[in-house]
Amino acid sequence: MSSTAPRRPPIVAIDGPAGAGKSTVAKRLAEALGFVLVDTGALYRAVALAALRAGVARQDAEAVSTLARSLVERRAIAFERDATRGLRVRLDGEDVTDAIRAPDVGMGASTVSAYKGVRDALLDLQRQAGHQGGVVLEGRDIGTVVFPDADVKFFLTARIEVRAQRRFDELTAAGSKTTLDETLADLKRRDEQDTSRAIAPLRQAPDAVLVDSSDLAADDAVARMAAEVRSKAAERAQ
Repeated sequence: MSSTAPRRPPIVAIDGPAGAGKSTVAKRLAEALGFVLVDTGALYRAVALAALRAGVARQDAEAVSTLARSLVERRAIAFERDATRGLRVRLDGEDVTDAIRAPDVGMGASTVSAYKGVRDALLDLQRQAGHQGGVVLEGRDIGTVVFPDADVKFFLTARIEVRAQRRFDELTAAGSKTTLDETLADLKRRDEQDTSRAIAPLRQAPDAVLVDSSDLAADDAVARMAAEVRSKAAERAQ
């Protein structure tokens, strides 16, 4: 009889550009697999929102990094499971789930996530959340930096026009006053900023499965990805 300890459940990493549908797909994938969802992008958005509210210029790397360390030390950022939305984010006890999705906060998150001090402050939090497995983590550098040894990696993307329409629909549904052209321009800036930054730029890991959701419904993308995770899990169990 084998005395080998049971393998931990898989760690699933999902990376990709803004507006690709990562949040929706990650939430549904976690539900389909019975895994825990860890929205790493929400951490950086929360830092950007905290900086905005504290009057800390997001271009001030040292000040933002100090703020990020303070937030981590006093556990000011918290996630809560939500039956409807999958996840709620609290900042100093306040529900900021909607506030962190504002376009200016998104651009701020893209800026502050390039700072080594901020990334170092949040890296341990992300790894602690996922090290036991049975998790789906989504962001920009999960499969390349946070969990380079993740059991299953995906790079979820879509044509930029499709991403802009999705983000525009999401923003207008939330009551944001913007236009499709403004949303498209914002995504182009985000793409440039995310892919060209010196620290942990957005890129597809060599062993990540590419999923182009341009012409896929979210449920179809989830079904394809869930099948891949289950296949990999079965291979590991052999």
